[in-house]
Amino acid sequence: MAAIGADAVTEAAKASSLYGKYGESVDRESAYEKLTAKIAEAPAAPPAPADAPPPPAAAPEPERRREEPGMVAEMLGSPVVRSFMRSAASALGREITRGLFGTRRRR
Repeated sequence: MAAIGADAVTEAAKASSLYGKYGESVDRESAYEKLTAKIAEAPAAPPAPADAPPPPAAAPEPERRREEPGMVAEMLGSPVVRSFMRSAASALGREITRGLFGTRRRR
């Protein structure tokens, strides 16, 4: 069995009762086009009055020293501690889920 030709598809579409509404293609304005038009229409900021004093200059920020990681930060970065914390969090999540759904082990 072969596919029907393009002429047969066009004829079937034109014979449809919906062709009057959906047969005509419409190129509407996209959101991008609407936004760029809005930006282009936006008025420029009003100029500052000539007799106003200039704003004061900001004071330079002092240099921040880089702190070395403490014992807790080093310990939390350890692969052993990270593995333990993942395991504990997984077990805690499992028990909370079992408690919520009523499938908790009873003693």
